[in-house]
Amino acid sequence: MKILLVEDEVSLASFIRKGVESEGYEIDLAYDGVVGKSLADNNTYDVIVLDVNLPYINGFELCRYIKRDSPRQSIMLLTALDSLPDKENGFGAGADDYLVKPFEFRELMLRIKALARRNSDFTGMKTILRVADLVLDTEGHSVTRAGQRIDLTAREYALLEYLMINQGRTVSRVDIAEKVWDLHFDTNTNVIEVYINYLRKKIDKEFSPKLLHTIVGMGYVLRG
Repeated sequence: MKILLVEDEVSLASFIRKGVESEGYEIDLAYDGVVGKSLADNNTYDVIVLDVNLPYINGFELCRYIKRDSPRQSIMLLTALDSLPDKENGFGAGADDYLVKPFEFRELMLRIKALARRNSDFTGMKTILRVADLVLDTEGHSVTRAGQRIDLTAREYALLEYLMINQGRTVSRVDIAEKVWDLHFDTNTNVIEVYINYLRKKIDKEFSPKLLHTIVGMGYVLRG
């Protein structure tokens, strides 16, 4: 496994590097957003770990940039910002996980391994997913309906991909939180409903028949 860590606190970065290498994994370090962006552009990583308060380009911006070009790149935000609005900003930027400082190194590695494992689960997945006239190309990261291109954010794309993989099966909010967001479900947030509505407006509003359905008390299902 190869990891990119973008962290401007040198002592913390060194501590994480030693721990990761002791686990037998390879790690690249960057101490600011510009260098982190260059490394992400020119290398392939199983997981990218970003601090938020970085020099030059902050972690939220860097996450958005990386996810725009590589929607399936696994990204964790590692930050002292622990408020719910901060977390919403992080997941809104496309982050797959969010770990608050201070943290236990063991938990960091468990989360990194989970992200890497989720990536590998998609290795054997079909390149083209279809539900009625809705088509998702997992290699080109493109989505069309009735031949019309649909532009999605990284988070919307990941949500749609998960629904299409599970087409015809009702998936719960807990399923989505754990499989798409990689976090324990928080009953006090409506972020999943918000993204379901975003997705519904883009893939269903101007088309017929409607494909994304709410199953009251159970979750959501994508079916033709």
